[in-house]
Amino acid sequence: MRQFTEKTLLVATHNAGKLTEISQLLAAFDLNVISAASLGLPEPDETEDNFVGNARIKAHTAARATGFVTLADDSGISVDALSGAPGVYTADWAETPAGRDFEIAMKRTWAELEAIEAPYPRCAQFRCTLVLAWPDGHDEVFEGVMPGAVVWPMRGTMGHGYDPIFKPDGYDLTFAQMAPELKNNISHRADAFRKLVAGCFT
Repeated sequence: MRQFTEKTLLVATHNAGKLTEISQLLAAFDLNVISAASLGLPEPDETEDNFVGNARIKAHTAARATGFVTLADDSGISVDALSGAPGVYTADWAETPAGRDFEIAMKRTWAELEAIEAPYPRCAQFRCTLVLAWPDGHDEVFEGVMPGAVVWPMRGTMGHGYDPIFKPDGYDLTFAQMAPELKNNISHRADAFRKLVAGCFT
């Protein structure tokens, strides 16, 4: 497995919340963490139907364009009773003409569960795939999962995305009610990052 030896890590994201979370997860390594948005890079079309494929598109596009080793994250929530939806389309469910609105996406998710009278608990998993890509085309892939359930009404103001309706297994709080330190220790992204650090940063 290839080691990361650079001082700067480019994160292929335009999501400020995700950049903050990733920066916190890698804080021990004293890196200069920058985003694709800060460099004015466009967001590439995510044309794959799986998390690994879309993360690879984002990571390799940015690495080729900049010469930086690039980390991309493709993540989403998969709801069992909805046959795994929204899954790779998690962000798409939030798209509006004015930008992403995850409250709309969460309401849609709950409405679809209500429409089919899905039984409780309404099990779901947050999934995270990380791809670390080098400008020469090499990459390493790491996957993380956090099982839990979708709950209603929305709870909490921290976090981002679908966090207000996701209650991880073993906890009475949603991700959006948790202190960032706790969420970042147990989340799907934390699971994937532990594997990334063990594989490429040690």
